[in-house]
Amino acid sequence: MTRHVLELDATRAEGALPHREGHNGHPSPMSLAVRACVLEAKYELLKALRMPAFAIPAIVFPAMFYVLFGVAFGSRGVAGLTMPTYLLATYGAFGVIGASLFAFGVGVAVERGHGWLTLKRATPMPPASFLLAKLAMCALFSVAIVALLATLGVTLGGVRLAAPTWTLLMCTLVAGAVPFCALGLALGLLVAPSAAAPIANLVYLPMAFASGLWIPLEALPAVVRSIAPWLPAYHLAQLALKTIGGGADAPVWSHVAALLGFALAGLGVALYAYRRQEE
Repeated sequence: MTRHVLELDATRAEGALPHREGHNGHPSPMSLAVRACVLEAKYELLKALRMPAFAIPAIVFPAMFYVLFGVAFGSRGVAGLTMPTYLLATYGAFGVIGASLFAFGVGVAVERGHGWLTLKRATPMPPASFLLAKLAMCALFSVAIVALLATLGVTLGGVRLAAPTWTLLMCTLVAGAVPFCALGLALGLLVAPSAAAPIANLVYLPMAFASGLWIPLEALPAVVRSIAPWLPAYHLAQLALKTIGGGADAPVWSHVAALLGFALAGLGVALYAYRRQEE
């Protein structure tokens, strides 16, 4: 009862949402949980927008690289697609992976170092609210990244796709960010806050290159092409490419299964790190 009253008072003080009362006159646990998730997501997004060091690179860098390496090659073909169309999918994957790794990896590590995670565990806020809020923030940034790339592709690269294809590409990239959120969470709970950003970059940039996100795999050395299928970024890129008529010959389910495996592995490591901190 005390927990419910505290949560209700906090959300009423913020003026966030009207409450729904249960049969005993108090808010139902479900309504409190939903309200807590909405509030946490709102402030997570505001925090990200007020941190230009995260918001600007997360959105601008993929677009800048796409213009330099995608649009600049014009109508040159690769794997049956023009270069701007091909790299639209791979740089979309590059963008959403970066937003996921840094929001969860670096963000969680910094908050853990400042004691925010300890403080949040001491509050009545449902534990899932923290993760769902960061997922919502990553999803919004992913939508913004892909939308900007699509605008550049249409206006500068001459990319022409049907409306259902655009929708499928967007949904694939945004949903594909989830495994990298899990990997980022594991990173954020394992490494020291001061080392989180360098380690995230050491994982992110070589993985992006070796997965063919910057340069088509066909143009990379054979040894790199042999490594690519073992990397999660490769499988997200292949799923994105398949939505626009490209990609390798492997079936869709194999890429989905690989990403699910990486997601479960990341969550397992994150759970281990969390329990170790609790002890």
